[in-house]
Amino acid sequence: MPATTTSSRSDITAARREAAGAGAGPGGYTPPAWTPDFAGLLEQDPEIAGVLLAEAARQGDGLQLVAAENFASRAVLAALGSPLANKYAEGYPGARHHGGCEVVDLAERLAVERAKALFGAEHANVQPHSGSSAVLAAYAALLRPGDTVLAMALPHGGHLTHGSPANFSGRWFDFAGYGVDPHTGLLDYDEVRALARRHRPKAIVCGSICYPRHLDYAVFREIADEVGAYLVADAAHPIGLVAAGLAPSPVPYADVVCATTHKVLRGPRGGMILCGAELAERIDRAVFPFTQGGAQMNAVAAKAVAFGEAATDAFAAYARQVVANARALAGSLAEEGLPVTTGGTDTHLITADPAPLGADARTARGRCAAAGIVLDTCALPCPEDPSGRRPGLRMGAAALTTQGMGEDEAVRVGALIAAAVREDPGARAATVALVRRFPPYPHPG
Repeated sequence: MPATTTSSRSDITAARREAAGAGAGPGGYTPPAWTPDFAGLLEQDPEIAGVLLAEAARQGDGLQLVAAENFASRAVLAALGSPLANKYAEGYPGARHHGGCEVVDLAERLAVERAKALFGAEHANVQPHSGSSAVLAAYAALLRPGDTVLAMALPHGGHLTHGSPANFSGRWFDFAGYGVDPHTGLLDYDEVRALARRHRPKAIVCGSICYPRHLDYAVFREIADEVGAYLVADAAHPIGLVAAGLAPSPVPYADVVCATTHKVLRGPRGGMILCGAELAERIDRAVFPFTQGGAQMNAVAAKAVAFGEAATDAFAAYARQVVANARALAGSLAEEGLPVTTGGTDTHLITADPAPLGADARTARGRCAAAGIVLDTCALPCPEDPSGRRPGLRMGAAALTTQGMGEDEAVRVGALIAAAVREDPGARAATVALVRRFPPYPHPG
């Protein structure tokens, strides 16, 4: 690959000094000329400006309980809305296909260094555009079309990339699915082992979009070793808790760890891959040039910001509150008559059954939306149903925790969800009253 000029940390220091001094007014810091100009957008394109304002109002006037969402910090948003968005940077630091990458190389090196330190990984690739892109690259590095893969079945909480026939995974590979016990909602590791022995997969994927308990990565490693399979951990949901030391880390056990940088991690929407040194080159080539072109350097810089934030004591305290809030919310839902899968949660995730309140999952979600409560549906274990599954509600506690809510508010949220499902006419006003006490982005000062 053609190499570009490299740059040192002294260049960052010089640029920082220049930015701090140039244009600084008597009152202190003056924003650079390229700082996002919303007033200009409002004048130039009021339709799109209106969309931005409407979405900000929607986020601030309701409870955002979608488990895959969070509120990124202003620092993360600043990196996303920066001139790094202008730079084309195919390749990797020091070996780009475009000139002028010596500065953005620094951003990617920082992101990689911070990710490796945060998660104790030998190698990190921070270029994937999404979690799905990260999984695609992992499969591309380890598998060939037609290989057998064992993963959580979609009706039991598997992701689209775990074998959906509508997704590349289900079209290119032969997936076998494991599930959860229909009575307890818990993973049966003996079943996973039996399926692995029967199908002899080339790879085993551990991860779920709605499993509220910690996974035993050591057992998955034993099973993978027994059948000679790669172990791929899809840790998109728990990775933020892993960063804070509140969830088991898959890094010591999995050959490849795929994750997202939003959700509990609270960074920009995007993906990353962690692996050992022996797979580093294969993973990097699977990301670029095999599955992606140029990296989104503004997103890469924003990931670096998020990794830096996640290494702080403040983030650890936030993550502890996420878990406490999730448990309080789960307990409140159960008290209100919505049974919670597995009887609780270890993570930010909660899944619950609205049927005892007289509503199916889709109806319950619609009633919650009318009350300003945004959440998702998912399949729940149900021994009474021939399929062993039926739709339920899925939610997460990350965003409300970022807003500053604690366990008392989480209990209140459970009561509001129940009120919405029961079609209490006061649910909407009560939701607005709660969330307006905790704006996602309070005005400075």
